[in-house]
Amino acid sequence: MSVLTRVDALRSGRTPFVLATVVRAERPTSAKPGDRALVLPDGSMEGFVGGTCAESTVRLQGLRLLATGESTLLRITPTAVSETVAEGLVTVGNPCLSGGSLDIFLEAMLPPMLVHVHGDAPVARALVEIGRALGHDVRRPVLGDPAPDDALPDDLGALIVASHGRDEEPVLVAALRAGVPYVGLVASRRRGQAVLASLEVSESERARVHTPAGLDIGARTPPEVALSVYAELISSRVWVPAPGEPVVLAAEAVDPVCGMTVAVSETALSLVDEGVTVYFCGPGCRAAYADAPERYRP
Repeated sequence: MSVLTRVDALRSGRTPFVLATVVRAERPTSAKPGDRALVLPDGSMEGFVGGTCAESTVRLQGLRLLATGESTLLRITPTAVSETVAEGLVTVGNPCLSGGSLDIFLEAMLPPMLVHVHGDAPVARALVEIGRALGHDVRRPVLGDPAPDDALPDDLGALIVASHGRDEEPVLVAALRAGVPYVGLVASRRRGQAVLASLEVSESERARVHTPAGLDIGARTPPEVALSVYAELISSRVWVPAPGEPVVLAAEAVDPVCGMTVAVSETALSLVDEGVTVYFCGPGCRAAYADAPERYRP
């Protein structure tokens, strides 16, 4: 399967990833401009952007970007220099490279926010239309199906109830118990408070419900109400990872042979020395350590 074909599959499965594309290669390097690879949340890589040492650097930087959603140009040089970060450019010295340098564009691809809208009123329909126009993945479950908390998607970013009194309580309780980051109820202030009082949840969970949902912008029409809700959603900066794959800043370790920082993952090169797992940027460093571990132990 080609890298670009795999990209389509990952997007349809709402899996975050980083697309790494070689844009410049200075000889001698095994990678060529146009070579591509994917960095996945578990640290695994698919494709080719250079040898093991270059791959180690791309993995580390890619996992960092998955935690922020940003993109950058990565420059890998064979000169042992400290990592430097400028606007749009990260330069890393990798002394294990065989020579030459690489410029690789790292593009973080995060799935759009998943939003559930419950209801069939004009406001609910406006929430679907405007949300999709904003680029969110907006879905409207069937009314009457409250979806228990264990059935809600793991990466559900927001659940908005705009059903005007129908099936509000069970849907809100399910969302709160599932830990959905944004839970909103479209209702008047008086009715919203009455609904909150009826929920069988803790006070801290009850306080998480936004009602009346949306920022106070003087909204009157259904589209204006929907706009105010998304404005509140955006202002709260609610972003969640893909199902079953929490995106967190990857643990890092220092290769004791060359001094490179590497990502700690199941796919990283490592060995166990006196009960301690040691990580390496490439097979050369691992072999050097294995031959004389006492030379590199702290």
